[in-house]
Amino acid sequence: MRTTLDLPEELINEARRVLGFKSKTDTVVLSLTELVRRRRIEELKALAGQVKLHIDLEASRRRVKSTARRTRRKGAAAT
Repeated sequence: MRTTLDLPEELINEARRVLGFKSKTDTVVLSLTELVRRRRIEELKALAGQVKLHIDLEASRRRVKSTARRTRRKGAAAT
């Protein structure tokens, strides 16, 4: 999407230098992506301790043996 922005030249040049980009577009895209990523991380951190999960850890760690798995093993052993 083409958009016209009025960015401080010193800021965009410093960001390009620090990030190692020649392109202003790449600089802005990476900067926005990183900003969004960090904000989402902060939102997740804010949820720490607030989400109540009622999970039986012992039951979830037990493996359920599949009948397809057993059938496949028996068939493989017979050949």
